[in-house]
Amino acid sequence: MDSSRYAHRGHALRQGRFSEPGRAYLLTAVTHGREPIFHDWHLARLLIAEMRAAHDSNAVESLAWVLMPDHLHWLVVIGDMPLQTLAQRIKSRSAIAINKARLRHDKLWQKGFHDRALRREDDLQSVARYIVANPLRAGLVKHLGDYPLWDAIWL
Repeated sequence: MDSSRYAHRGHALRQGRFSEPGRAYLLTAVTHGREPIFHDWHLARLLIAEMRAAHDSNAVESLAWVLMPDHLHWLVVIGDMPLQTLAQRIKSRSAIAINKARLRHDKLWQKGFHDRALRREDDLQSVARYIVANPLRAGLVKHLGDYPLWDAIWL
């Protein structure tokens, strides 16, 4: 199969997509080449600071997140900022901060992101539990409390 014939599909799938203010979304972003950048706790905190800034500016209501070594899962309710803009802003600002800390100019994130709009009837707490349990399922820790890079409003 010629993969170049299908390279445009991701872009095509995003055409006509819109973000609905007030809706919950699960956003996933992956590091470039799945590099485990966030094994470094200090670099992870730089991304978390950008997520917190988005929450504090009311661009999103951050419900739950987990930062794995090579990707982020973030459950949010978006405000007026479109999801595409939010994802680009978080990825761009975190890449600048992390590259500055590493004294590099590397590509930090894979292009694009994955999102899933949650339905009104979806149980947000169950989705949050699933998200923050990622380190357990990945075998990174035996107890969730041993993993420092997650948060949820239902604590």
